[in-house]
Amino acid sequence: MDIVYRRGQATAADVGNDMPDPPSYSAIRSLLRILTEKGHLRHEQQGRRYVFRPVVAADRARRSALEQVVHTFFGGSTSDAVAALLDMPSPQISKSERARLAALVEQARKEGR
Repeated sequence: MDIVYRRGQATAADVGNDMPDPPSYSAIRSLLRILTEKGHLRHEQQGRRYVFRPVVAADRARRSALEQVVHTFFGGSTSDAVAALLDMPSPQISKSERARLAALVEQARKEGR
Protein backbone atom coordinates (compact mmCIF):
# COMPACT_ATOMS: atom_id res chain seq x y z
CA MET A 1 0.00 0.00 0.00
CA ASP A 2 2.86 2.38 0.80
CA ILE A 3 4.22 2.03 -2.70
CA VAL A 4 0.83 2.56 -4.33
CA TYR A 5 0.21 5.62 -2.13
CA ARG A 6 3.64 7.05 -2.86
CA ARG A 7 3.29 6.56 -6.62
CA GLY A 8 -0.42 7.37 -6.83
CA GLN A 9 -0.85 4.26 -8.98
CA ALA A 10 1.23 1.19 -9.62
CA THR A 11 1.41 -2.09 -11.45
CA ALA A 12 2.57 -5.32 -9.82
CA ALA A 13 5.93 -4.81 -11.54
CA ASP A 14 6.18 -1.27 -10.10
CA VAL A 15 5.51 -2.61 -6.61
CA GLY A 16 8.19 -5.28 -6.99
CA ASN A 17 10.70 -2.80 -8.40
CA ASP A 18 10.19 -0.48 -5.41
CA MET A 19 10.69 -3.21 -2.80
CA PRO A 20 14.20 -3.84 -1.46
CA ASP A 21 13.72 -7.62 -1.24
CA PRO A 22 10.53 -8.38 -3.17
CA PRO A 23 8.64 -11.65 -3.03
CA SER A 24 7.76 -13.38 -6.28
CA TYR A 25 5.77 -11.53 -8.92
CA SER A 26 2.89 -13.93 -8.37
CA ALA A 27 2.92 -13.21 -4.60
CA ILE A 28 2.75 -9.47 -5.32
CA ARG A 29 -0.16 -9.99 -7.72
CA SER A 30 -1.95 -12.10 -5.11
CA LEU A 31 -1.51 -9.43 -2.46
CA LEU A 32 -2.78 -6.73 -4.82
CA ARG A 33 -5.80 -8.92 -5.63
CA ILE A 34 -6.53 -9.40 -1.91
CA LEU A 35 -6.22 -5.65 -1.26
CA THR A 36 -8.61 -5.05 -4.17
CA GLU A 37 -11.11 -7.61 -2.83
CA LYS A 38 -10.96 -5.96 0.60
CA GLY A 39 -11.73 -2.59 -0.98
CA HIS A 40 -8.35 -0.91 -0.35
CA LEU A 41 -7.40 -0.75 -4.02
CA ARG A 42 -9.18 -0.53 -7.34
CA HIS A 43 -7.70 -1.40 -10.68
CA GLU A 44 -8.12 -0.86 -14.37
CA GLN A 45 -6.67 -2.83 -17.20
CA GLN A 46 -4.18 -1.06 -19.45
CA GLY A 47 -3.16 -3.41 -22.20
CA ARG A 48 -2.01 -6.66 -20.58
CA ARG A 49 -1.44 -5.21 -17.14
CA TYR A 50 -3.53 -3.93 -14.28
CA VAL A 51 -2.88 -0.51 -12.79
CA PHE A 52 -3.84 -0.22 -9.12
CA ARG A 53 -4.93 2.92 -7.30
CA PRO A 54 -5.86 3.45 -3.66
CA VAL A 55 -9.55 3.75 -2.88
CA VAL A 56 -9.06 5.88 0.24
CA ALA A 57 -6.78 8.92 0.55
CA ALA A 58 -3.53 8.24 2.41
CA ASP A 59 -4.33 10.58 5.31
CA ARG A 60 -7.69 8.93 5.87
CA ALA A 61 -6.13 5.45 5.72
CA ARG A 62 -3.43 6.49 8.21
CA ARG A 63 -6.05 7.84 10.60
CA SER A 64 -8.12 4.66 10.34
CA ALA A 65 -5.07 2.45 10.93
CA LEU A 66 -4.00 4.54 13.90
CA GLU A 67 -7.49 4.40 15.40
CA GLN A 68 -7.34 0.61 15.12
CA VAL A 69 -3.91 0.49 16.82
CA VAL A 70 -5.10 2.76 19.65
CA HIS A 71 -8.20 0.63 20.12
CA THR A 72 -6.40 -2.73 19.92
CA PHE A 73 -3.22 -2.06 21.86
CA PHE A 74 -4.13 0.85 24.14
CA GLY A 75 -7.74 0.10 25.02
CA GLY A 76 -8.86 3.21 23.16
CA SER A 77 -6.67 5.50 25.28
CA THR A 78 -5.12 8.22 23.14
CA SER A 79 -3.01 9.43 26.07
CA ASP A 80 -1.55 5.94 26.58
CA ALA A 81 -0.71 5.74 22.87
CA VAL A 82 0.95 9.17 22.89
CA ALA A 83 2.88 8.28 26.05
CA ALA A 84 4.13 5.10 24.38
CA LEU A 85 5.28 7.08 21.34
CA LEU A 86 7.10 9.57 23.54
CA ASP A 87 8.76 6.72 25.48
CA MET A 88 10.13 5.10 22.33
CA PRO A 89 13.91 5.19 21.93
CA SER A 90 14.05 7.51 18.96
CA PRO A 91 15.78 10.74 18.01
CA GLN A 92 15.00 13.75 20.17
CA ILE A 93 11.87 15.72 19.35
CA SER A 94 12.90 19.07 17.93
CA LYS A 95 11.83 22.39 19.41
CA SER A 96 9.48 23.04 16.48
CA GLU A 97 7.94 19.55 16.83
CA ARG A 98 7.36 20.13 20.55
CA ALA A 99 5.71 23.46 19.78
CA ARG A 100 3.47 21.80 17.18
CA LEU A 101 2.49 19.05 19.61
CA ALA A 102 1.74 21.60 22.34
CA ALA A 103 -0.44 23.58 19.91
CA LEU A 104 -2.31 20.41 18.88
CA VAL A 105 -2.92 19.47 22.53
CA GLU A 106 -4.15 23.00 23.28
CA GLN A 107 -6.48 22.94 20.27
CA ALA A 108 -7.90 19.57 21.32
CA ARG A 109 -8.42 20.93 24.86
CA LYS A 110 -10.31 23.96 23.50
CA GLU A 111 -12.49 21.65 21.38
CA GLY A 112 -13.21 19.44 24.40
CA ARG A 113 -11.44 16.40 22.97
